[in-house]
Amino acid sequence: MTRPYYEFFAGGGMARAGLGASWTCVFADDVDSKKATSYVANWGSDELRLEDVARLTPADLPGVAILAWAAFPCQDLSLAGAGAGLTGERSSTFWPFWKLMTGLVADERAPRLIVLENVCGALTSHGGRDFAAIGAALAEGGYRFGAVVVDAAHFVPQSRPRLFIVAAHQSHSIPDSLLADSPDAHWHTSALSTAYGKLSPRSKDAWLWWRLPPPPIRNVTFSDIIEAQPKGVNWHAPQETRRLLAMMSPINSAKVVEAQKAGRRMVGGVYKRTRLDKSGRKFQRAEVRFDNIAGCLRTPAGGSSRQTIMIVEANDVRSRLLSLFSALLAGCGTSGPQPQAGLNTPFEITPPPPNASAGSTMSEAGPAPPALDRYGNANYDANGTYIGGHGVGTLVDNPDQTTFGLPKSSMLDISSMHCTGSTGANAGMLSCN
Repeated sequence: MTRPYYEFFAGGGMARAGLGASWTCVFADDVDSKKATSYVANWGSDELRLEDVARLTPADLPGVAILAWAAFPCQDLSLAGAGAGLTGERSSTFWPFWKLMTGLVADERAPRLIVLENVCGALTSHGGRDFAAIGAALAEGGYRFGAVVVDAAHFVPQSRPRLFIVAAHQSHSIPDSLLADSPDAHWHTSALSTAYGKLSPRSKDAWLWWRLPPPPIRNVTFSDIIEAQPKGVNWHAPQETRRLLAMMSPINSAKVVEAQKAGRRMVGGVYKRTRLDKSGRKFQRAEVRFDNIAGCLRTPAGGSSRQTIMIVEANDVRSRLLSLFSALLAGCGTSGPQPQAGLNTPFEITPPPPNASAGSTMSEAGPAPPALDRYGNANYDANGTYIGGHGVGTLVDNPDQTTFGLPKSSMLDISSMHCTGSTGANAGMLSCN
């Protein structure tokens, strides 16, 4: 018999994919219709409820579940967020979820296990007080709990450290083999140990140091899974790659130069991040890494942009957006859960369709979400009109700065680069001489 569980903030069903066939989802919930579309396409609609968690009651949850899984929104706890923490509009959804759990406890239907997943910023938010508040809620609800930090880079070539708080109801015993006497550096970071030190005495009494086996040795790199002939995404035109290089700080420009000297194909991941200049005005930087690990897959609403691929082979530099092949970076494999609502929906951004031109509307250019991202850097205005570009920022009218708000002294010297445009696999290639 499989184990029943509830899945809150279900997204596209990644927890369901990870738990596998030995667990049975009897209830899933999310408030986002785009995510629900992917969930239904992969798992069907029988268990899914499209509803705000605050509107649910214990009566909505069928039977008795062994596990309640909740990957509640991270934006207010993230280092890229505004620091609102558990009082923020999104991350505060932990509290209505917890109200449901206490209702189940009162109904004598308490899940044996509760797993909370979030960003590591939850450990330091408000000086550790938010983590302490979660711990206090669990302890007062009759749960013993501990936490581990697991980085996806142990398993797939993506840097994605995440916090997992695992709680077990006090009415059930825990095998000694699952418990340790002290933290393990593989899974218990210094930030986690510091956060533990700030817990209340009652929460510390309920604390568990979970024992996990050592992480495996990963044998796949970022460059191994980047397609030479990507589907559903085009290589950037030479001028777009030039613009990306121009957005880099001296430190990141130096990384590109070193990649050119490597004598082999180098694959890097690039993010456009919003920064502040000396006057406090926002502009965008492009940050690159060539350590054969992709940066964390995330959305603009999470504080960044969709990731760009940069391939450097000696003097040739190409760039493009990350394709749906990124499912491998999430550990899904090519046969695992796939986004169903179009290439851009999983990334929650609005890049232009291939046939778009400035001034065209979404209906003319093809489907794309109309909303601007949190920094106003999307490609459609509030009326749904494509305004051109790729969300690279606003021109700054300042004699000490050049386009995109970048200081002249920090720009990569690309004045001598020779750009060659072509079609097919080599489209958008820069020959950097």
